[in-house]
Amino acid sequence: MRKQPIITSEYYHIYNRGVEKRNIFNSKKDLDRFIESILEFNQTEIIGSIRDVRKNKTVPKALSRETKKPLVAFVVCCLNPNHFHFVLKQLVDGGIAKFMQKLQAGYTYYFNVKYSRTGSLFQGTFKSQLMSSENYFNKILGYVNKNYQVHFIPKNKLHLVYAGDYEYENNNFKIVSKEEGKKILEIFGGSKNFKEHCDEIISIIRAERGKLPLSEEDNLPASA
Repeated sequence: MRKQPIITSEYYHIYNRGVEKRNIFNSKKDLDRFIESILEFNQTEIIGSIRDVRKNKTVPKALSRETKKPLVAFVVCCLNPNHFHFVLKQLVDGGIAKFMQKLQAGYTYYFNVKYSRTGSLFQGTFKSQLMSSENYFNKILGYVNKNYQVHFIPKNKLHLVYAGDYEYENNNFKIVSKEEGKKILEIFGGSKNFKEHCDEIISIIRAERGKLPLSEEDNLPASA
């Protein structure tokens, strides 16, 4: 049971990694499936599985996404070969826990079937940290939005990375909530300034500790 309840309308840094430091994405198809899972499981309605969504031909996908009620709003994200980071705003009571349970359980089922394995894919449920101050919020935004840049990622695994900076710099929000993305760009005065902020945060972190191998646990920025 979580020590502190997750509060609706607050922002949280959510993160997790593969069990035993293993990759959670072995191919671009795996990464694409995880992104599809993020988009489809983020709703209050029970959908069963991604297969069920694909079989449902009665409602156009574009229309269903416009009308569904999301559990969380994504502010920034980074998907790395063996771990992920999100900044989420909880939209309904219990929304983060429900979303993460559906996302991790659904993707683990897909991964285990595909690779003929059993058991957990992730290290427990997930880790969460309340964005407790404006300074910490801004620091974590930069850290998560370009998290892949604080790691040494081999060239043969770069195609297994997806991050929110792609969406902000191209003003094309797919995972990031359009409403939250607009708020962030207004706060920082546009995509160029937000990029500079994120680059500065990453530069500071890399100056402090260099690039971490993917096998090492992230040393998260201090909350103070």
